[in-house]
Amino acid sequence: MSRNLANRTLPVRLATLLLAGVALSTQAAFSPAFALSELQGAPQPVPTEQPAAGDQKATPPVAEPIAEGPEEEEKLPLEIPMPDPLINKSATVTKDEAPTADEPETAGPVEVLTDVSKIPAPVARMRELIVEAAASGDIERLRPLLGKGPNQTQVTGVTGDEDPVAILKSLSGDQEGVEILAILLDVLSTGFVLVDKGTPQEAYVWPYFAEKKLSSLTAPEKVDLFRLVTAGDFADMEEFGSYNFYRVGIMPDGKWKFFIAGD
Repeated sequence: MSRNLANRTLPVRLATLLLAGVALSTQAAFSPAFALSELQGAPQPVPTEQPAAGDQKATPPVAEPIAEGPEEEEKLPLEIPMPDPLINKSATVTKDEAPTADEPETAGPVEVLTDVSKIPAPVARMRELIVEAAASGDIERLRPLLGKGPNQTQVTGVTGDEDPVAILKSLSGDQEGVEILAILLDVLSTGFVLVDKGTPQEAYVWPYFAEKKLSSLTAPEKVDLFRLVTAGDFADMEEFGSYNFYRVGIMPDGKWKFFIAGD
């Protein structure tokens, strides 16, 4: 009886063992193989995903971090040197800006005065004394008005200690100096101007032509000028560039400052 049971159970055991072997072989076929490092528990690198063959956008490489150097001291902004205004100006001056030797300085309008009663009393008094002396025909009457030393009137041709009256006589067309006296009267009969106002050189000057451009003279003003000079003299003045005949200057305190010819 027991032998028959053993004979029946043996095939069953064999079948069971065969089925177990098949199962083990199937599992081994579909299970991934483990490397030695996996068996030893070492961490594995993460596999990099490869882009598909049709994918045109490749993953850009990651830039490696640049090692930062030691911290540098904070730098101030660089200062840009400014050009020297004088050098820059001379370097960039244009033709229109460049001054020329022949170009006179632009002067403001000249105020011509004619009312002697409105000028300072010392100036009016000195003018009156000069007119009286000149009208007398005696040139010696000018001597006390011309002064002496540092207060002596500046007279054309006088240098150093020369006698101003004698010099005026020598400048006259006659030996007595009458022509010079006549010129003095004509000069003081014209309009006049105030120059260098507010300065130590302030003075009332006759005639007003001395402070005006000849090209700016009106027709009536030219008539006034031609009472003093000839047409030939005027042509010479135009060539010279300004009035250069006789003029008289009296300071606000009444001092006779000059009686000169020239520019």
